[in-house]
Amino acid sequence: MSNQQIIKDNLDYTLFSWAKQSGLNPINASHAKGSYIYDREGKKYLDFSSQLMNVNIGHGNQRITDAVAKQMQELSYVYPGMATDVRGKLGKKLSEIMPGNLTKTFFTLGGAEAIENAIKLARIYTGRHKIITFYRSYHGATYGAISAGGDPRKFPVDNQAMPNVVHVENPYAYRCPWSSSSVSECGKRSLANLDRVVQFEGPESIAAILFEGESGSSGCIKYPPMYLKKVSELCKKHGILFIDDETMSGFGRTGKMFAVEHHEVTPDIMVMAKGLTSGYLPLGAMAVTDTIADYFNDKPMLLGLTYSAHPVSCAAALENITIVEEENLIERAAKMGLYIEAEIKKLKAKHPSIGDFRNTGLLGCIELVKNRGTKEPTVPWNAKPHEMEATGRMASKIRELGMFTFVRWNFIFIAPPLNVSKAEVDKGLKIISQAIAIADEYCN
Repeated sequence: MSNQQIIKDNLDYTLFSWAKQSGLNPINASHAKGSYIYDREGKKYLDFSSQLMNVNIGHGNQRITDAVAKQMQELSYVYPGMATDVRGKLGKKLSEIMPGNLTKTFFTLGGAEAIENAIKLARIYTGRHKIITFYRSYHGATYGAISAGGDPRKFPVDNQAMPNVVHVENPYAYRCPWSSSSVSECGKRSLANLDRVVQFEGPESIAAILFEGESGSSGCIKYPPMYLKKVSELCKKHGILFIDDETMSGFGRTGKMFAVEHHEVTPDIMVMAKGLTSGYLPLGAMAVTDTIADYFNDKPMLLGLTYSAHPVSCAAALENITIVEEENLIERAAKMGLYIEAEIKKLKAKHPSIGDFRNTGLLGCIELVKNRGTKEPTVPWNAKPHEMEATGRMASKIRELGMFTFVRWNFIFIAPPLNVSKAEVDKGLKIISQAIAIADEYCN
């Protein structure tokens, strides 16, 4: 089939996420290997965001193919009430690598489903109903998950949102809502605000505080030191569960197996997806502490999905985690992240539009401004189409130069596969520099 016909069939018969359907010009992906995607006309694109920050082990690893094929030759599907060898092995492996006393896992088919079930479980376990989350956050696009997040993509369905979600401001030090003079001061004021909100809402009504292990698509907003530890202490004080969403930040992405490990905290519930299988097959997970697991020993856990613990997806996850460990991808992510940070400092001296760069391991974001003094963004948060000229021009330049990564408002994301080479990073940053030259034009 011709390149044009494939694109036509896609546009005529399928719907594309988060976009108006007319005028689309999608990359016609043919195959992928390592850090590159290839289209059907032979052009290759350096994947500098691991697609949706999920292809942690890189593209085209045939070890996953072999593991999946072997599992399908033995068993492709049984209902979730049956035990399988691979389900038990994956559950045991996760219990070994997760922090603290997180011991048991309920499997879903993605991060949003895992969030939905984490919220339901928290409400069932505590007998409470409110969930506190950040305004600048994203937890998925199902009704409950998108209600929990603060991403403006939820606005069209806001009038039908899941009730009893309370949002608070992030400790966003670069744009501190409390006009703090330092990262630590912003963290303290954010914690004081969170404590006040807990009191205003009534601690006895709050089931959980739901935060990301490390901020992702909202701009990689880094937690001040000790912030999550203090949040955990606040939760314990009031009997509130701490839900850690590791969907984007898990499985080596931040230079630790899980981002929450940077903060020496064990959540009560941890949500995983994306890097769990590196996107090779759909799978999500919700893990709980032994305390929560024991609660359901004599009470029914009223959660269920047709494809929970799907054997083939579990096989992909198990092999994926083995690859992450055997290829030392966690250490590589930490090391390459430090290199990127040093290189961005050089770019900052060259480009006046670079206001801030926030990064942990290989989860980073460049924030672009018109003026470093005023911090006026190159493109405003939740910009309207007519305000997106700079964003569109930068995204087009990046694609033209043979790279794929996310350019959102005034953010450019840097989150390549964990096995990305130094040469590939240098190539990617060179392309980003050419894109940022466009943002420089808007400086005043």
